[in-house]
Amino acid sequence: MTVHEVTPAIDPSTLLAGAQFVDAFRIEIDDNALDARQAAERMMTRQPRWIEVLTSLRNILVTPFGLKTSGASVATSRGMIGLFPVISETPDRLVAGFNDKHLDFRVVVDIANSGTVRNVTATTLVKTHNWLGRTYLAIIVPFHRLIVPTLLRQIAA
Repeated sequence: MTVHEVTPAIDPSTLLAGAQFVDAFRIEIDDNALDARQAAERMMTRQPRWIEVLTSLRNILVTPFGLKTSGASVATSRGMIGLFPVISETPDRLVAGFNDKHLDFRVVVDIANSGTVRNVTATTLVKTHNWLGRTYLAIIVPFHRLIVPTLLRQIAA
């Protein structure tokens, strides 16, 4: 299945006011019964080994700076998707993410019908707060651009 980078079709100010980074990737799937939570779970609850290794390395590197290694410490009544607390959810959209001292992060999983297929779009928004957040974002973006399409392909697998 092919993943395409697309122009984000959301209003960043409603999901993360002041976001300096926004991107989106989309995949078409044949599963018309899939909802946003199921898509997010397929994306984020099981990851290829190479992503797990990168995540572990990231956690080791950011710990001395006092950065969160996951959102698990964030209280939420809506639960978690992978490492991220769910912020809001409808059948067609799930928003997950958390705020940290260096940056605020959101991932939005949208589901939309397009003829006989369903489009699943993953949009990422980031708002940095300081030099550490800007540096972290600059380092992570090349990896992000590999990871998100890989996670989207898991929906169709």
